[in-house]
Amino acid sequence: MSDVPQALVNGFGQGSIYALLALGYVMIYKATKVISFAQPALMTVGGLFTFHFTRELGLPFWVGMGLAIICGALVGMLVERLALRPMVGKPVFTLAIITIGIDIVLRILANRYIGSQSRIVEYPGGSERYTVLGMSISHQRVGLIAVTAVTVVALALFFRYSRAGLAMRATAIDQETALAQGIRVGAIFALAWAIAGGLAAIAGTFVAAGAAGMDQNTWTIALKALPAIIIGGLDSVPGAVVGGLLVGITEALTATFQPTLAPWLGTNFALVVPYALMFVVLLVRPYGLFGTREVERV
Repeated sequence: MSDVPQALVNGFGQGSIYALLALGYVMIYKATKVISFAQPALMTVGGLFTFHFTRELGLPFWVGMGLAIICGALVGMLVERLALRPMVGKPVFTLAIITIGIDIVLRILANRYIGSQSRIVEYPGGSERYTVLGMSISHQRVGLIAVTAVTVVALALFFRYSRAGLAMRATAIDQETALAQGIRVGAIFALAWAIAGGLAAIAGTFVAAGAAGMDQNTWTIALKALPAIIIGGLDSVPGAVVGGLLVGITEALTATFQPTLAPWLGTNFALVVPYALMFVVLLVRPYGLFGTREVERV
């Protein structure tokens, strides 16, 4: 049982990445009612922006990440404006398929930049480790958890007190009513994609700062944020955070104890656990832990 605290720490760190990505999914869904499948590509592109600014241009890590967030937000806005804005009014399924095409195109371009070698972002003091109560955690993971916490608080304040945040909340409730009140719904759509692109850039930066760096298959990490948003609720910001952390912690606990307790499940069963957890949650709460229950009158 001494491995439990260490597994929880590891899961909390990995879950922070899932939470950042899940927040991006939720931002887009709340504003447009479309599930964006372009988040894996936005994560990859954001991580590569940080790599370019820090390794190629020699900028400090935090400056490079800040510029990568801006560039990721711009990419998100361009995607919305050029590929999705002309399709307003089309079925939601059609828009979701378009996001798959966007993901493929962006990942092809990103893979040409990555090449055959991993692109690793150097986190300042990333190799240093802290030991607290027998638990070991890297400096990079501490930074990831801290940045995630600050981001979540900043988003909460943004939605509660800023005019743009209030406009996004109104648009998420009813787009037609928001239009009638003078809210520029098109601008809200672009803002949602910009926020999602910026969040993906943060996640991609810390993925690239990990030991494995960013290679042509790293984009699959973002797929684990899909169970996170289903678990937490498609339209819930707190649910995205809780879902991401639950997926990360469950995955870490499984990777730690399953090879010993249930070796017959195989060596990579931890990869399946997020989807198994999603299935269990949906059996109990079909709209997720914090999702809004939809009631239709017939």
